[in-house]
Formats: sequence, structure tokens, C-alpha cells
Amino acid sequence: MEHNILIIGGNGLVGRTISRILQARNPQVSVYTGGRKGGKTSKDLKIDVTDPETFKAITDLKIDLIILSVNDKEDHILRFAIENRIDYLDITKPTPALMKAYAIAGKKEVKSRIVFSSGWMGGIVPGLVNAVSDQGSNIKETSLFVYYSVKDLAGESSAHFMAENVAVPFHRYQNDRPVSIRHFLNTETFDFSFGIGKRQAYNFDVPDLYILNHVERVPNVSVKMTYNSKFITWLLGSFQYLRIFNILSLKERKMIFGSSGNGDLSVFEIVVKDQTGSKKISLQSTKGQAELTALSAVIHTEELMRNPHENKVYFSHQLHEPLALMAQLNAYETVNINVTP
Repeated sequence: MEHNILIIGGNGLVGRTISRILQARNPQVSVYTGGRKGGKTSKDLKIDVTDPETFKAITDLKIDLIILSVNDKEDHILRFAIENRIDYLDITKPTPALMKAYAIAGKKEVKSRIVFSSGWMGGIVPGLVNAVSDQGSNIKETSLFVYYSVKDLAGESSAHFMAENVAVPFHRYQNDRPVSIRHFLNTETFDFSFGIGKRQAYNFDVPDLYILNHVERVPNVSVKMTYNSKFITWLLGSFQYLRIFNILSLKERKMIFGSSGNGDLSVFEIVVKDQTGSKKISLQSTKGQAELTALSAVIHTEELMRNPHENKVYFSHQLHEPLALMAQLNAYETVNINVTP
């Protein structure tokens, strides 16, 4: 079956990477790129998420699936996809925006597959959690630890989110209740795999906090992160403790979080506790976050193309059998996954 897929934000770092991986693995698929300025070829479309008048090309070209990899604050593309019965995969939304979009979709009559894939690294964490738990809904606690290298090649969206929200409280979950916390506080020592060793990790907000608690019903959920530079990790914690972020301008905060290197590895680890004990999933992406996020989006896309999932709203991990998702990730040449008791 022929598929026409549109990547909105396709000129950005993650969008370009999705296009490369998707086209290499699925040469029969027609991949279009949408951006505010259009482009030089017939597959480069002028799609501005703030201007619904530019969406006409989507229906003219009979697009089957929209992959959204750019911030759409007003959810114009989500509404358009639902109204026009087009499959939709969103990898962009921070927690507050995800909750808003999920509520919008929940109030609509949905006649396509609407998939929210905004969790850490393309929404794969809950699927990995379920892959290692023998108890399913009896998971008692999940902790995600993120190792981020300042040398990694990074796009603008995550940096801008941190700049805008670093001084804004968010929630982790304890005994099924939200606990208000702030970024870069509440240090915890974690022994990272892949030769990284012990690091101080601090509070960090990703949508998996909400997804694991509200969708997977895990009563205790936390996420913490550390930078490859111990000094930067300490400095950000000090800034938060002294409330310096509160007095810095948005422009100044963007300068702090907006740096990007030329590429480096990315690591995250998940500790899952259920009635059988504790297990740890360790994942390393040797080509960094953009590659892993894009790969995850491609795996979700291939699942939508391959299997006739019913028309409704999903979180991306719900498309997959958990062990199959983990196997697909681990089969990719730059991804390594280890599971330890």
C-alpha cells in the first residue's frame, strides 16, 4: 500500500533525521517536508502551524500520516488531522502542552489514529518499563535517570522549553499523589552504566511523569538528570537553589540552555520496582538524542503502516507489544540496551 507521510518541522534537526531513517528503511514511502518557508522541490511544502490557510496542501496531496516535530502551541495541526481523518504522530510536546492536547483529542470524535509520542526519546520509556515487568499494572515505582552530554547535537525546542520552564514547578508522583518540585533540586547519587559511573542527578520534567502515573497507573514516578559535566550539573543546581533563574530574562536563560555540540552519546536508565523485586533497563544511543528520538518516531510510524490499529487516541507505547518494541530498538546499530536485576 502506498503511503504519503508529511513531517512538519522536517527542516529541523530531528525532522531531518526522521526523514533520513524513514526513507532509508522504507524507500517505497513518499516523504514530504513541511516548513514555514517551503523549499525547492515538490516534496518541500510551505506549512506554517500558526496559519491554517497553509494546510490545504495536506489534503491536496492525500497525506496519510502527519508527523509533528515542531511546536504547535495552538494545536492547529492536531485539530486539522482529527477533522480530516488523517493519522497523527506528535513527538514535540512538553508535559503541560501534552495534557492540553490530550484533553482536546479526548473531546473529539476521532476517526483516525491520533498518537502522542512526546515522552522521553520519542515516547519509548513506558514501553520499556512494561517489557521488564512481570506484574504489569502492579508496578510500584519507576525512576528514570537521564545522562545528557553538552557535546550532543541538540535542536532548539528542548533548550527553549528548559529556558521557559526552569523556574516553574512541576510534579513527580508519590503514593499516587502529585508532589510539587523544581528542576535541578533534590540531588540523588546514581551509578550510570556504560562506563559513566556515579553522578549527582537532579529533578527533571518529562511527560513520562504524567504518562506513567495517569496512563500506566504507576503510583511512584520520578525523573532525574545529570550532565556529562559535573561542574555544569552543580552550577545549575546552585542557580536553582539560589533562585537565580527567577531573575534572569528569557533571553539569558536561552543562552544558558541553548548550547549544542557536534554529537555525542546519550544514555538513560530506568529502575522498575514491582512485587518481584527491582530491575534496571540501561539504554545507550551512540549517535545521541536526535538519532534515538527520530528512530523511535520511525518505529511508531512503521507500526501504524504495518498494522490496522483502530481509530482512537494513543500514547505511542500503546501501539506496541513491549518486548517487540525493545527488540526493534536494540536491533538498531547505534543503540545498546541492557537489562539487569
